[in-house]
Amino acid sequence: MARIISVLFVLISSLLLAAHAAPAKDAPLELAENAPSRHVVVRGDTLWGISAKFLKDPYRWSELWRLNPDEVKNPHRIYPGQVLILDTSGGQPRLSVEGGGGMVPTIKAEPKVRVTELSEGIPAIPQQAIEPFLSQPLVAGEDEMESAPRIVGIQGDQVYSSAGNLVYVTNVPSDAPALWQIYRPGNAIKDPGNGELMGYEAVLLGTAKLVKKGEPATFRIATARQEIGKDDRLVPAPRPDIVDYPLHKPKEAIDSRVVSIYDSTAGGRLSIIAITGGKKKGIEVGHVLALSHTGQVIADRYRGSKLDVALPNEHYGLIYVFRVFGKVSYALVMAASQAVEIGDTISTP
Repeated sequence: MARIISVLFVLISSLLLAAHAAPAKDAPLELAENAPSRHVVVRGDTLWGISAKFLKDPYRWSELWRLNPDEVKNPHRIYPGQVLILDTSGGQPRLSVEGGGGMVPTIKAEPKVRVTELSEGIPAIPQQAIEPFLSQPLVAGEDEMESAPRIVGIQGDQVYSSAGNLVYVTNVPSDAPALWQIYRPGNAIKDPGNGELMGYEAVLLGTAKLVKKGEPATFRIATARQEIGKDDRLVPAPRPDIVDYPLHKPKEAIDSRVVSIYDSTAGGRLSIIAITGGKKKGIEVGHVLALSHTGQVIADRYRGSKLDVALPNEHYGLIYVFRVFGKVSYALVMAASQAVEIGDTISTP
């Protein structure tokens, strides 16, 4: 009898965990407490912030707009100056732009009136929180490190180089761009679950400009955050993109873990975190995912019987994915009622 009770406890715990990880798709939208009937969009607004004014679950913004899947990925933008109207008359709440036109800005042409503020749509999340991370290498795989251009010599045979010095780099392609970033492989990124090596943190050291092509090619150090030496690697400097990709819930179940927290051992709201899984596992820029403390496995001893019982995960926050690599992705913590810890579970909300 004791064993039967223990087994039932395990089954119930599993069912509760599954129900929590995969809520009903048809669950009705819940409005936020004191949701306004209208909102005037201003500079500094974000899609997340506006959605949070109206909804308890901001990632369900597309349902509030009644958008189809194609519109979710390629929506018209929301612009400063628009007035958003909340309609609850039909049972299910709906958001629209005053004057009609869905999410397309309605611009009234008037003499001597400039409407340039409507030319830029609002971003999905606070841009300033992630700008430093949009153009950095962040992570490098073993294959990428082996094939990346490498510093083999420094002007004057110095040990380290600084801004203004020349360095000599091998394996630079013939169509190389002018501006490059210099990085050094840092800590190994491993999956907390199975120990799989996901890649290495890429420590940004500075930037360099191509002076002369050849083998080796000649570069001049433009900026230096740290000392730059032989065997440090180069990658083309990307043009930072504005992350305005709409936040959306993944179609498939995501099972991931927190592998690192930038500049900290524990994180909170607006922390930058790295998570397992990337393009190969279907994670996309714009995905909103749930944060949970991983349930512990405890030993249940009762009247001579012993069973391992897996406790359910405890949901406590949401993250927004803003950069995706092969096996690792980076996200901004949008909401967290508890501290974010390495090893925490990431799943579809």
